[in-house]
Amino acid sequence: MPTGLKVTNRLKPKRRTGSRPTSDISDTDNGPIRGALGRRGSERRCLVTREQRPPESMIRFVVSPDNRVVPDLAAKLPGRGMWLSASRDVLDSPRTRQAFARAAKAQVSVPDCLADLVEAALGQRMLDAVSLARRAGQVVCGFQKCREWLISGRAGVVIRSEGASLDEFSRLVSGRRSLPAVTVPDRVLASAFGRDRAVYAVMAPGALAQRLIAEHERFSGVAGRPLPDPAGVSKEQAEL
Repeated sequence: MPTGLKVTNRLKPKRRTGSRPTSDISDTDNGPIRGALGRRGSERRCLVTREQRPPESMIRFVVSPDNRVVPDLAAKLPGRGMWLSASRDVLDSPRTRQAFARAAKAQVSVPDCLADLVEAALGQRMLDAVSLARRAGQVVCGFQKCREWLISGRAGVVIRSEGASLDEFSRLVSGRRSLPAVTVPDRVLASAFGRDRAVYAVMAPGALAQRLIAEHERFSGVAGRPLPDPAGVSKEQAEL
């Protein structure tokens, strides 16, 4: 090598700066979402509000062969997906029908009770998550068993039926109020545990607990009614 020449490093590719390309944000599917809902992919934009959110916190819809709009809560059905925010106001909006037709580029049939259908289906998905956890030995029901799991540190999420007492709930979670807690319709725990009535349950941390929390977030928005908020119990009550 000739002397006196300075050897330079190979040029490195320039790092991209600024906002993400617009192709990563769409109100319809921009390429497939890898796997089932819950695995993160590109953000989607709500057809109605234009709000941008991760797909796992939204509701996907597809058009069936007979031109009906069908909810695809697991984001697995074939076809071009159309996305809405998980909100009853959005699902009930008069603009929603027009938005579906515009996105599908065709006249489509939208159920009159679309929000109720989605709410019921999300409730079933929460029930499925609890039932799977029960079969796997990852959830217990009843005040005493729940309290034992909470004290021993085995709990990942606390589940409370909608009709349960907030005062009793505050005693249940005393000293463990940093744990996530979800409120579910009464039928969820009763059906999952095969009982006429079930009030509290505690689920171990893991994939099923994360699934339940995510489904609860979507359900709460679509339900459109204020579910009792376990996190809203005052600190004084929690220390009883």
